[in-house]
Amino acid sequence: MLSGILIFNQKGENLIFRAYRNDCRPRLADIFRIQVISNPQVRSPILTLGSTTFSHVKHENIYIVAVTKSNANAALVFEFLYRLVLLGKSYFGKFDEEAVKNNFVLIYELLDEILDFGYPQNTETDTLKMYITTEGVKSAITNNPTDSARITQQATGALSWRRADVKYRKNEAFVDVIEDVNLLMSATGTVLRADVNGQIVMRAYLSGTPECKFGLNDRLLLDNDAAGPGSANPSSGGRSGGGGGGGSKTRAAAGSVTLEDCQFHQCVKLGRFDADRIISFVPPDGEFELMRYRATENVNLPFKVHPIVREIGTTKVEYSVAIKANYSSKLFATNVVIRIPTPLNTAKTTERTSQGRAKYEPEQNNIVWKIARFSGGAEYVLTAEATLSAMTNQKAWSRPPLSLSFSLLMFTSSGLLVRYLKVFEKSNYSSVKWVRYMTRAGSYEIRF
Repeated sequence: MLSGILIFNQKGENLIFRAYRNDCRPRLADIFRIQVISNPQVRSPILTLGSTTFSHVKHENIYIVAVTKSNANAALVFEFLYRLVLLGKSYFGKFDEEAVKNNFVLIYELLDEILDFGYPQNTETDTLKMYITTEGVKSAITNNPTDSARITQQATGALSWRRADVKYRKNEAFVDVIEDVNLLMSATGTVLRADVNGQIVMRAYLSGTPECKFGLNDRLLLDNDAAGPGSANPSSGGRSGGGGGGGSKTRAAAGSVTLEDCQFHQCVKLGRFDADRIISFVPPDGEFELMRYRATENVNLPFKVHPIVREIGTTKVEYSVAIKANYSSKLFATNVVIRIPTPLNTAKTTERTSQGRAKYEPEQNNIVWKIARFSGGAEYVLTAEATLSAMTNQKAWSRPPLSLSFSLLMFTSSGLLVRYLKVFEKSNYSSVKWVRYMTRAGSYEIRF
């Protein structure tokens, strides 16, 4: 895929030149220096000259350039370049011109390991560090047959994200379902946009090589499934199975919950998921993002805001903002902040609230209403009055939307729920599982 990798400093000096194919000539370094580095008008990270394409990223004070002659996938090229940056930072601490000059032998060795005839191979930092030391010398442990077999298994991608010798005194798994709810409501109360961006973050402190099985709501179906919605088997979580790994984008429905654009961590066995809709995986050690998704249907809005704003002539604006919590009385939101816009020529304001505190922030042209704890089912009201200063050229107030930010535990706007998390390991140890839900405000705006 790649004909060569080049690294330049800001002056245009070529620090690294590694050609993987015969069509990558040294003169290409001069072409990139003249056409990109010396040309301030070039802003695009991709430049095609004839049959040669230069794709580059600028990091610190160096340019990292991929040279391609064929019609390569640009997204994969840039993914590789950013992986190379992360790899350099993990080895050198700071991947800059000085690091390249001090470690150019190691950089060439790494490039030979992660690229084979221009095709990217294993770029996992933990795997490479097992047999390439920071001095660029093979580690002595590779002479041990047991460790050599373990390295081979990781290098071939069997379980590149996890070591087999992980041990913990207490085996625990923490699951966080984090959702950012976005809302745009018109002045008449019509919902113009309501969607949820969610992610499932897991922290796995589990010994050995456990297999985890994850269940969401009652069903998990793909929209391209030939069977109907009733074909899912909620009780199929006890069966074992194999399958492929990696990430996936799909559309799924969990019971009455519709999830779109699901993306999985590479540890998830997609073959197993396609077969019986079970999220089965061997987790990486520590924290990782298991899944990312979107929801655009049946979004549960945690707050309903009803603002009334009246402009009295050109000297005064009156506000009445009511906010009600649409979640259970057993729950409560924290750090609720309502930002109410004011005209640019506001001189002073007076505020009265039934809960929390309100303050005018002239630098932001907002009345900021803060409620530290907002119980479910409660409704609070703010009344305010803004006095305006006289202006020679009076322009109509554009009335920007009111915005809301908050954090709400044990609530999901999409309705997604974790039914179970099972951990299977050959030593059959017991593990403790914790699940936490959190809904936050993304872009939560109400026009008035």
